[in-house]
Amino acid sequence: MHESYGGVVPELASRAHQQNIVPVVHEALKRARVTKEELNAVAFTRGPGLMGSLLVGVSFAKGFARSLDIPMIDVNHLTGHVLAHFIQVEGEECEQPQFPFLCLLVSGGNSQIILVKAYNDMEILGQTIDDAAGEAIDKCSKVMGLGYPGGPIIDKLARQGNPKAFTFSKPHISGLDYSFSGLKTSFLYSLRDWMKDDPDFIEHHKNDLDGFLGGNGG
Repeated sequence: MHESYGGVVPELASRAHQQNIVPVVHEALKRARVTKEELNAVAFTRGPGLMGSLLVGVSFAKGFARSLDIPMIDVNHLTGHVLAHFIQVEGEECEQPQFPFLCLLVSGGNSQIILVKAYNDMEILGQTIDDAAGEAIDKCSKVMGLGYPGGPIIDKLARQGNPKAFTFSKPHISGLDYSFSGLKTSFLYSLRDWMKDDPDFIEHHKNDLDGFLGGNGG
């Protein structure tokens, strides 16, 4: 849906949430083999995320919980990603991390290093001060004409390239924070200059450029 735009369009995302939230909840209950009357509470994402999509979820959760006369539980989107390590899948063996553990969280517009001490005790040790990793990768992919989302495409091409063929400036941030904005800008400006001499530069060096993004830069 978002591919032709080269990124997520908030309005389209919220409309898609409206169209799909009821069938998704229905399918979830079906797979869990429970009825809505058996639910004890309704959990919903309070953020972070796109405002329109969050409002769709909150509105549905309020109506659903009120109709069943059960409480609502607000959940942090990123905390949900971290705790996904503990999801048990029937018939599958899953090795769960032991507290405390270090988690690298790279999700959409977020990039964080988190010390997870317990289910409800987490400390952010470092995070991006500007663009998230995914945002930078998608921007570079768009400039190279690779499509969206850029991550899977770049990852595939990077395996055929040399990650040390090109060098771009890397920011030096104190502590455990990091930055992707400067790297992205250096990448884009370098391509612009190289393409002045060779209009087909990207096509000729696509694998090596992706090798940098997927290796040193990504």
